[in-house]
Amino acid sequence: MTGVTDGWTLFIIAGMGVVTVLTRCFFFILDQRWAMPDWVQRALRYAPVAALAGVVLPEVVMSNGHLIATWQDARLFAALAGGAAFFWRRSVLVTLLVGMAVYLPLHLGLRW
Repeated sequence: MTGVTDGWTLFIIAGMGVVTVLTRCFFFILDQRWAMPDWVQRALRYAPVAALAGVVLPEVVMSNGHLIATWQDARLFAALAGGAAFFWRRSVLVTLLVGMAVYLPLHLGLRW
């Protein structure tokens, strides 16, 4: 490597910068008010839940890229207890506290 940046690399970096600015400032650039259709607004209500499920679920049911093969995993019981706590109290804080209250004794005490 010579330590010199070629023209294509600079072009790509500049292009990515332009695309980033345009997509992030899209609503500020428009002159008139723009409203999303009702079906889009309804669908966006489920986006956080879908994203959370996509991040949390693999962490609960997989270990090192493979499905867990035993029921003796503290994450399973913590997720079940946290889910039950959420449906009982409808509080994210209670969900986290109950989940950790189940996870820590099982993980630290029983080495699950």
